[in-house]
Amino acid sequence: MGKIIAVGLNYRDHAEEMGNALPSSPLLFCKAQTSIAGPTDPLMLPPENWSSEVDYEIELGVVIGRLCSEVSAEDAMAYVAGYTIVNDVTARDVQRAESQWFRAKSYDGFCPVGPYLVTAEEIEDVGNLQLVTRVNGEVRQRSTTKNLIFSVPELVSFISHSMTLLPGDIIATGTPAGIGAGMHPPTYLKPGDVVELLIDGLGQHRYEVMAYQREEE
Repeated sequence: MGKIIAVGLNYRDHAEEMGNALPSSPLLFCKAQTSIAGPTDPLMLPPENWSSEVDYEIELGVVIGRLCSEVSAEDAMAYVAGYTIVNDVTARDVQRAESQWFRAKSYDGFCPVGPYLVTAEEIEDVGNLQLVTRVNGEVRQRSTTKNLIFSVPELVSFISHSMTLLPGDIIATGTPAGIGAGMHPPTYLKPGDVVELLIDGLGQHRYEVMAYQREEE
C-alpha cells in the first residue's frame, strides 16, 4: 500500500455542518502509513490527555493502478485500479488546535481500509454509490457519491498535477454530513462503541472502539 491522500470538505452538506465555505479546489492532506488498519481491527483511542474527541468519517477510497502524472479528468479513470472503504478517523480537538491536520488524522489505527479492492470494471457507476455509517446500530451518515463536490476523475487529475501517483496509492475522497462533531451536542466515539461502515458493492467495516492500551515491548 502506498501513500494516503485525503480530501477535506468534499461534500456540500459536510462543509455546511462544519461551518466552512465550499472549497474552490480540492483541499488535500495526507495520513501516515502507520495509521492504516484492517476493516475489523479494534479501533483503539489515543490516551485521553492526547485526545478525547475521536470521530469517524466514511469515505470512498480510490486505489491507483499505474503511475499517474499530470493527467486530464477525461483520461483519469484509466489510472484507477479500483475502490475500497476508508474510515478517516480524526481527533477533532487536535484538528481544531493545529493549523494543519496531519497529526489529528494519523494516530495509529486511524485509517481502517478494506475489506476488498473492488476493480473499477466491477463498479457500474462510481458517481452513484451509497455510503452508510452506523454507530451502535444508529445510522449517523447516509449519502451517495452523487453529492461529491469534486468527482473521482476530477480528484485524480487535480492530485496528479500536484504529485505523482503510484500504484497502490489511495485517495480518500471525503466524507458526507453526519459526523459526531456535527451532532447537537457533539458526540464522539467511546470505548465499547461498535462502528459499521458500508458502501454499495464494496463490503463493510465493523469494529469495536477500545480504550488506549500501551503496547507491551
